[in-house]
Amino acid sequence: MSTPPSQPRLLPAWTATLYWKSAVFITLMCCLLAVVLGILVHVLVGRQTQDRARSTALAELDRAVAAYRAGEPLGRNASVDPPDLPAPLREMTVNHDERATQLADHGGHPTMWATAPVTGRKALAVRLDYSTQAAALSDLDQAITGSSAAAIGITLGAGLISVSRITRRLHRTAQVARRISTGDLDARVNDPRAQNPDRAKDEAAAVAAALDAMAASLQAKLHREQRFTADVSHELRTPLAGLHAAAELLPAGRPTEMVRDRVQTLRQLTEDLLEISRLDAQAERADLDVHRLGPLAERAVRATGTTTEVSVVRDVCVETDRRRLERVLGNLVANAHKHGREPVAVTVDAHVITVRDHGDGYPSYLLDQGPQRFRSQSGGSEAGKRTGHGLGLTIATGQAHVLGATLRFSNAPDGGAVAELRLPPGPADQSEPTPSGTNEHGSEHD
Repeated sequence: MSTPPSQPRLLPAWTATLYWKSAVFITLMCCLLAVVLGILVHVLVGRQTQDRARSTALAELDRAVAAYRAGEPLGRNASVDPPDLPAPLREMTVNHDERATQLADHGGHPTMWATAPVTGRKALAVRLDYSTQAAALSDLDQAITGSSAAAIGITLGAGLISVSRITRRLHRTAQVARRISTGDLDARVNDPRAQNPDRAKDEAAAVAAALDAMAASLQAKLHREQRFTADVSHELRTPLAGLHAAAELLPAGRPTEMVRDRVQTLRQLTEDLLEISRLDAQAERADLDVHRLGPLAERAVRATGTTTEVSVVRDVCVETDRRRLERVLGNLVANAHKHGREPVAVTVDAHVITVRDHGDGYPSYLLDQGPQRFRSQSGGSEAGKRTGHGLGLTIATGQAHVLGATLRFSNAPDGGAVAELRLPPGPADQSEPTPSGTNEHGSEHD
């Protein structure tokens, strides 16, 4: 089944973080609030300023009308039918015989007009300069903009500081979760809010407490399983030793061979279980020394007693535990012969050792989840002929972890299982090509 092509990212990966999303949300909300409040204050103050200017203009208009009727001078700001009087204002005053006011531009300056009808279908107009009020309103808008920007900055800073404290705790929880997933069941978040019953617990504290409880439960269950496996394996060694000794006393024959073979299988299974229990308990420690990787791999293949092709492309010196590395390679080669098909090839290329067979390949569960104990690799048409306990690859993976190496399982495009063991570089890291190329080791070398 072909996988659909991945969609290209429209935004950088960091934009998906809670910190960035919180910053954008706080900024947008602060800007929206500042705009709404700024418009509201501007409208209210502008309306109040215009009302005061309109009241002043109407008061001046009343004095001008009284002076006009008494035949006295109208004053500097009053006149009858001035030529620059706005046409709509003149029409409303003359045609509707009503007093009216209007804020309009006069000579490039804002002016408040007030008009009243007089005899002869004329309009008596008073104008007041509105520049001071307009300038005050402009200063108010600038003050609102500046204070809004300052408020947004302060709110954003305070919000990000608060969010960063939560994100740091979440990152800490995620780091501990990753450590637990790699096998470190002693890792704990130990969030102070979760440990102190008197303090209020937020969501981050609840997640941390749940993760710590899960890790403790898993650790307890794993320890019980390890103790059970180790105890059972240890208790079986004594009766199996006696059974083995008794089998050696049986007369020669096919039944005796079958009994001895089953006893040997039980003894090997018991030893494997003890080894797995030590690996699970992380009680194994590598005895490191510098070794040439090519000869070490050839020796490990010879010890399996199988016909396996060994190819050394580039030989290097590595700092490793020879016994554990031979254990890993031996299990991989034995598994390839048991569950795959010949030819089985081992390739050494610098720090990478590859074990390849030409069988049906690893099952999907192993590629997805890794080796699982007591779950054999058998499958397909070979299921009836190949049996196993699924411990070989589990031990190989555990010993590789002790060595600080990585063991990756995959299937070759043209068929066959591929196990790639990548060792860490050593202090004496000098590689050299091997002119001999390929050697084949079989049972005749043992």
